[in-house]
Amino acid sequence: MSRQANRGTESKKMSSELFTLTYGALVTQLCKDYENDEDVNKQLDKILLSYFLPRGYNIGVRLIEDFLARSNVGRCHDFRETADVIAKVAFKMYLGITPSITNWSPAGDEFSLILENNPLVDFVELPDNHSSLIYSNLLCGVLRGALEMVQMAVEAKFVQDTLKGDGVTEIRMRFIRRIEDNLPAGEE
Repeated sequence: MSRQANRGTESKKMSSELFTLTYGALVTQLCKDYENDEDVNKQLDKILLSYFLPRGYNIGVRLIEDFLARSNVGRCHDFRETADVIAKVAFKMYLGITPSITNWSPAGDEFSLILENNPLVDFVELPDNHSSLIYSNLLCGVLRGALEMVQMAVEAKFVQDTLKGDGVTEIRMRFIRRIEDNLPAGEE
């Protein structure tokens, strides 16, 4: 029985490493395709898996369906509850880490996710000529896309990055507004 449990752990580690290396190859190709880091950052933020999936569905848009089906998490009632679910359930489920939630704004509409260890940057070293590249910007796009699918418009951006010499990776999240469903009259 311990052999099977060990295989499952090894399989997850291999999948994680394969994703990390594949993502690295994607970022490398984007750096070759675009002339400056700002254009690469934009592509990473809105990345549409068009390299992998037909019609390029946004990762976050696709991931939220899987997340809701696998996690049995109900509707969040406020932004604080949403932050807890993102950090304690979603990041753990997909990246195997649990970021801490800090730096709440007084209004409760902004917070920071602190990643002590960002698995996307394993095996990565930024070349000097790409100092403004936000290598893990994919995470911001995933967060925005997933939350948009549950009627929450947010802004997500990197504030600190271990690849740039910071002690931790910090993603700043800001609630913009609740998205109202516009259903045709008579439909619910």
